[in-house]
Amino acid sequence: MSIISGDIGVFCPSYKRSAVRSSTQKMFPFATLVVSESEKRKYEISGNRVIACPDKVQGNASRVRNWILNENQRLRGVVILDDDYKYIGRWQKQRRRTLSSKEVEEFLEYGFVMAEQFGVYFWGINVVDDKGAYRENMPFCLIRPVLGPFQSFRSNPIRYDENLPLKEDYDISLQHLMKYRKILRFNAYHYLVLQNEQAGGCAYYRNIQTEKEQFDLLRKKWGSDVIKIDRGESKASIRKAVKGYDINPIIKPFVCGV
Repeated sequence: MSIISGDIGVFCPSYKRSAVRSSTQKMFPFATLVVSESEKRKYEISGNRVIACPDKVQGNASRVRNWILNENQRLRGVVILDDDYKYIGRWQKQRRRTLSSKEVEEFLEYGFVMAEQFGVYFWGINVVDDKGAYRENMPFCLIRPVLGPFQSFRSNPIRYDENLPLKEDYDISLQHLMKYRKILRFNAYHYLVLQNEQAGGCAYYRNIQTEKEQFDLLRKKWGSDVIKIDRGESKASIRKAVKGYDINPIIKPFVCGV
């Protein structure tokens, strides 16, 4: 396991991608892949640095993420990243700047200091890399979801819902809002990941039917006033010419704020 300065651990759950070197680990050498015991050797042969979780943990994204949190409670901070990053960037003077590995390390340190000062236990970065989604006069959000590709935790008792392995990120954001009344999102920073462009990972068991089932479970848990269907009416959807059913929900937070 690789720990960056300040006892912050960075982990990337990975599943059935042992044939390739993780793009996240290429960019951020301080990240460690979390793989099943039976896949560990294959990942290592491909040049990845890994730690192994029991085989019975794999196959459910929420369960793997909970294992990471439970195994690292002694750390000051735990960061969970996707294993297929293209970059982490930030908007600066109307231009996107891609962060170096060292700059990402420094940002993680900064992020946990800010989280402590804000009194939050869960923080992340903007979920959209489109400049139109970044408003310079709103550097932080305190009630907006922080999604799965970049999620950071100070030690706390909240865990992912293992019944929602495809909507676990929305759910844990709402759990933190419910318990602590705020989370922290840095709006100038954003990520780009490959997600379903390659085999393995959640793509192994994700399809439109399971996505709809998971959406319905999430809405049943939090209510239709909080979990809304995106019918392509949002500005981001119009900009991308997305129409019809969107598997990603729109979250209407039950806490006032930005």
